[in-house]
Amino acid sequence: MAQAADRDANRALRARFDEVYGQYERLRSGLDDLQQRLAKLRVSARSEDGHVTATVGPRGQLVALELDPRIYRDHNVDALAAKITSTIQQATDRATAAVQELVGGYLPAGSGAADYLKDGNFGSLLRRTDAAMREEAERDD
Repeated sequence: MAQAADRDANRALRARFDEVYGQYERLRSGLDDLQQRLAKLRVSARSEDGHVTATVGPRGQLVALELDPRIYRDHNVDALAAKITSTIQQATDRATAAVQELVGGYLPAGSGAADYLKDGNFGSLLRRTDAAMREEAERDD
């Protein structure tokens, strides 16, 4: 009877391994495509008045800034600086969302990495490890 239980447990472990390995294979095969898509990613935002357009890359780095000549009519440099900063931040926020969506499509649902991309919480990355450590500690008690 113990041998049958061991065989069943081994089959279950093998099935789980095959599932995880399949997820890894899909992730690995898609990384080249993901890298190319991320390298090409450009996201733009335009100020409300249309005078400022900022374009950023996948890490939120500014790659282009367009200023409409009408901005020179208003000589308030502080307002212009705030408008430029705000527009760049909007573009960066959009780029972050686009990267999350792209990368999320390559990660298994419910994985710590996928959750981290959504919430930015390092606890998401460690969730499984924390659960395993708690489980181990409970067994030791």
